This record gives sequence, structure tokens and C-alpha cells, in this order.
Amino acid sequence: MFLRTFIRAGIVLLAGAFITCAVSVVEDDFDTSEAGHIEIQSEVHDATGIRYVKNSGICETTPGVTQISGYIDVGTNMSMWFWFFESRNSPKTAPFTLWLDGGTACSSMMGMFQENGPCSVNADHNSTTLNPYSWNNISNMIYIDQPIGTGFSYGTDLVYTTEEAAPFVWTAFQVLFESQLFSKYSSREFIFSTEGFGGHYAPSFVTYFEEKNALIASGAIHAVPIVVSALMINNGWIDPLIHSISYLTFATYAPGYGQLQPDDVLKNMSDSLYRHDGCIAQEKACYAAGNSTSSNKICADADQYCIDYLFAPAVNGYDTHDLRQNSSSLFPHEYYVDYLREKDVMKKIGAQVTYKECPYPPYDKLASTGDDARTWLPQLSALANSGMRILMWAGDTDIDSNWLGVHAVVLAMDWYGNETLHNTPLTNVTMDGKPVAAVQNIDNFSFARVYECGHEVPAYQPEVALEIFSQVIRKEQLHSV
Repeated sequence: MFLRTFIRAGIVLLAGAFITCAVSVVEDDFDTSEAGHIEIQSEVHDATGIRYVKNSGICETTPGVTQISGYIDVGTNMSMWFWFFESRNSPKTAPFTLWLDGGTACSSMMGMFQENGPCSVNADHNSTTLNPYSWNNISNMIYIDQPIGTGFSYGTDLVYTTEEAAPFVWTAFQVLFESQLFSKYSSREFIFSTEGFGGHYAPSFVTYFEEKNALIASGAIHAVPIVVSALMINNGWIDPLIHSISYLTFATYAPGYGQLQPDDVLKNMSDSLYRHDGCIAQEKACYAAGNSTSSNKICADADQYCIDYLFAPAVNGYDTHDLRQNSSSLFPHEYYVDYLREKDVMKKIGAQVTYKECPYPPYDKLASTGDDARTWLPQLSALANSGMRILMWAGDTDIDSNWLGVHAVVLAMDWYGNETLHNTPLTNVTMDGKPVAAVQNIDNFSFARVYECGHEVPAYQPEVALEIFSQVIRKEQLHSV
């Protein structure tokens, strides 16, 4: 999920001997401090920097399917939460998929419980139902809360930019893949899947991984390679200039849904976009300023201006993530938040702090540098040009990172397939004869506009999302079934 509301409601390499050891928790009551930290009375720490609970019985109740939840120590006083689910089918050969939510600075438990995880939480806020379309039907899945401070992660947050987030996620996988617990997954197909502000995270993190892999190959460092075989970005926030322009385009005419805002609002949006000191001019100034410290205010100001004068009027009267709903945001349901804050649930999964879905402190750090206003289009283009399997997909009722903006980003990519993509029409693909998406396929690259769903595509169209995910795993171009 990617939060862009005008109220504001997306390395140190660890090494050593690795010994696998489960967390042991006594059944005493938790003591919650004002800071929200839960004191576990007894816990065993292993030498790897992993503390975990195996087969807690929470969420994934499919017989014989292993789950592991806990913490990875990625630095001094930096505990990153993870929740892993073995594939329900062929776990010994199934790929390994990372899911990261965006925010800015939101927990990946949203994706797990609201979108593609093994279960959803019921309306009683106290029980779960197995998800028949969970992505762990066909892949081993891991969900990670980052930066520190989001979700169940806790400790010192040193992340002020997207670039600064990448080394900690790299470290997390170094710890995991060098442990006896997860080493068997280090050689699997690694799929990086994300949404919203993950449009920043994905090109940044994967580029960083590839830089580290090159150093490993040259012998400059000793570490476990993290080779991403496929990248999936759902309604991603990648190039803020292009996305800001799309707010006016989408509010003027959302394909299939019509004009969203009255003419006078559209005129004001246009004026704010194109005036000499408007959104376009400020975003271009941000891009030109680069990553120097002096650029922080330029980019932060650009971001706030474009939010106030483009995003805010575009979404007025609607749920930002689904134009078919009003601003009360009825779906996806937030039942899971209360569930994860139950003391008994926290005990069973090994969580040590009160769950925070999209907390302000890590968000404020990223906002202070204007990170939201910076583009990752060059890095995404380079990954596409390398031939990496990439899927850019978007639900067509999302206003926030709307599909017109995502498609404009795709068309702006500087890569060998650019001209071919421009000359390739969007073509319907069907499931059981019903059109479910309009797609473009160029070699290993695919774009998909997914019909009748908002920002969190797998929440609205779970069966379609699972089929698309399966085609990515099978290295197929998107096609009808």
C-alpha cells in the first residue's frame, strides 16, 4: 500500500558460525511498556542473529506446511521482522519469493493478510480463514517488515532514503541464507515482488544486490549471492513526475469509469501542474539537484506541492486506492491489525513489539529527504535492458499509483524494447472466457492493466493474481487460460 494523503493518514555484512535454535517462550503474561515493547520472559538467541518460532499454528494451518516467524538482527539494536511460509506444493523445488509492501514505510503484513498470504482475518478480528489463492500454493514466501519501526520490526532506524534501506535487506538475506535454517533456499529462483512505494524499493534493492553480486564474483567480498530472477511491481510509484502528470490525466478520464472531478477542479490541477513554478518545474528541479544534502528541501517541497495540488484534488471524494469506494475505504478490511495485537497471537509468533501498520517515525525520516519525489526510472530501465523477467502490473481502479501513470512509466523506460513496446497494442487476456487484464509482452517484460481491482491487486482479484504469478514463475509471457 502506498500512502499519499494530504492528511498523511508505500551495511554491515554479518558473518560467523551459524547454529539453528528455536525461540523458547514461557507462557507468562506480556508486559507492555508505553513504547509498545513486549517483554518476553524467556527467549533463546542463536549465534546467527536469527530469533524465531517454528510452526506457531497462526495463519497457515495446512497440514505439513512449515512456517517460521521472528527476527533477523541486521545491525546494532536493529531487529527486522520476517514471516516465512513454505510452499504448499513441492516446497523442495518451488521458488523463493520476497514480498515487500511499500508505504511509504508500511508493514508487509498488509500484503500477507490482505492480499496473497496463507490466510485472512475474519470479521470477528479473532480468527482466520485459509486463503485458497495464497501465493504459497506455488512458492516459498517470505514477508519482511522494513525499514526498522514498521510492523513488528523494532530498534534503531537509520533509513532516511531508499538507497539507505537496501543494505539492511541485503544483510537480512545474508543472515538467512548463511543459516542452516534457510541455506537451502539460497540457490532457488528468487522472485522480488512488491507494490506501491515498492516501485522505489525494487529497482534500488535489486540494483544493489547486483552490485554486491559482482563484487562476490570478482572475489572482492565473501558473501552469498542474491540473484533476482524475476521482478514484480504492482501499482508501483517509480517516477514521481510522470505519476503526478497522471493524476490530471486520470481525473479527467479514468478509462472505463469516466471523469472523476469537475471541470473547475481539473483546470486548477492543470494550472498547478504546468505553471512556471508548478509541480513539473519543481519535480524537474528535484531531479536536477541529484542526491546532495541540499537537494532534500527541494525534493521535499516538490513532493508536498504535488501532493497538495495534484494528488489531493484528484482523489477528493474517493478512496485513494479504489475509485469505486468513497474515502471510508471499506476494502480491503483492516481486521488483521487487531488480530496481530492480541497478546496470545504475539506470543505464539514471537513478536516483541505492538504491531504498527504504517507508523510515522520511519515515514518522517524518508519524507525529510524528499525521497518520495525522486525517480528510479533509470535503474528500472537498466534492469529491463539486462533481460531480467519483469512484470509491471496495476489494478485499474487505483487513483494513487494509477495504471495510466504506471503505463506511462513503462513507455518512458530507456531500454532495447522501447520502440517495440510503443508499437505493441494492449491485448485482452481471459480466464474462462472472461477478460481479466489488458497486457503487453515484449520478450521477458510484461505490462498488465488488471480489470476491476484497486491498488492491492491480489486482494480484489485473488484468482487472477495467482494465475499471473504462476505464469511469471513458469517464465511465460502473460496469456489467457
